[in-house]
Amino acid sequence: MRLPVSLLLSFGLVACTQTVPNSGAGVGFQDYTTYSQSRDASLAASSGTGAPLAPSTGFSTASAGAAIDAADGRLVAPARSSPNQGVVIGSGDPVRPRGNAPAGIQVESGEVQAGNVGISDEQDFEAVKSRQTIQSDAERIAQNRAQYQVVQPGELPQRQGDTGPNIVEYALATTHAPGVSMHKRSRLSGNRSAAACAKFGSPDLAQEAFLAKGGPNRDRLGVDPDGDGYACSWDPRPFRTALQ
Repeated sequence: MRLPVSLLLSFGLVACTQTVPNSGAGVGFQDYTTYSQSRDASLAASSGTGAPLAPSTGFSTASAGAAIDAADGRLVAPARSSPNQGVVIGSGDPVRPRGNAPAGIQVESGEVQAGNVGISDEQDFEAVKSRQTIQSDAERIAQNRAQYQVVQPGELPQRQGDTGPNIVEYALATTHAPGVSMHKRSRLSGNRSAAACAKFGSPDLAQEAFLAKGGPNRDRLGVDPDGDGYACSWDPRPFRTALQ
């Protein structure tokens, strides 16, 4: 029986068409569940035991302490690992200070010690009441009053030897104000007074040197151009006010 030409062409196209793989299959062109089971079986066989790998327990304080002891040169027995077990602060080696500092440093708690003799407890009523009474307090006040002394002011000591002119005595011996001419001066002295006064650290030192060189009658240093007897704007009024 003869087949139609169209049917023969359809069979030829089907034979030439390639099979499209299943896009939903896993690695190796199989479903993912089968692939995962096969991979777990291969890993278990390679490790020698059928038990799955134990998960990591995280950071171990015992291991860290052993590493520090090894760095310090001390031998410590290996500690049994216990997962999820913390370390109590202050436990362990008493020689080791807090903060993992080098061995040999004294451990300080940082807490204030009660009963420190260097700290006064006079403001603590309970502490004072335990050792003081009204009678003992009155005796202590009376003892302090008996030892109290009032020092009376005396005369100032006299200067020993020649210490130079006394500007205080000179200020009290004069009565005129600064700027009032009392002595004759040369016109040339006014031109050199600024440079002459710059050599002294203060008006008091200039007045002492002025009196030591024949002042106020003579102005050999050129520090009193106006002839008032006061060198380099020295003012005697504060000394006079202090005496009143």
